[in-house]
Amino acid sequence: MRKVGVLFVCMGNICRSPAAEAIFRAKAAQRDILDRFSIDSCGTGGWHAGERADARMQASARSRGIELSFRARQITNQCLTSFDHIICMDADNLRDVQAMGGDARVQLMLAFATKGRRRNVPDPYYGGGDGFALVLDLLDDACEGLLDELLQGD
Repeated sequence: MRKVGVLFVCMGNICRSPAAEAIFRAKAAQRDILDRFSIDSCGTGGWHAGERADARMQASARSRGIELSFRARQITNQCLTSFDHIICMDADNLRDVQAMGGDARVQLMLAFATKGRRRNVPDPYYGGGDGFALVLDLLDDACEGLLDELLQGD
């Protein structure tokens, strides 16, 4: 069985997209279907390439039982062909990926949210600790919705 590729994208790959990757991975594991997916994350910029997730995001995620053990990397043109679904955290990330040649497989994360009416997952990098908790809440909801939608095709 071919794995479905899901790539989460934010700006630097140290806050939102690694959290989305870890949450989606955990939700798929809870449903015992992790082996059906190839899951990764990256950033539109390369400033943080090789770094671990932001310490504040790690702490906030860890408080919810989520470990962020990934290293940041920048999106490449190969990502556009390697993944079935490219999920961007905000409209700027979406625009940047589309400018690289991303097609209809490129979508906003919160298009899958079941709660609220936000369009973008806010970047918590320059804010306080509450911003990280909000991002995790938004991602938890949207990852559940994304997983449900991907499974509808089965």
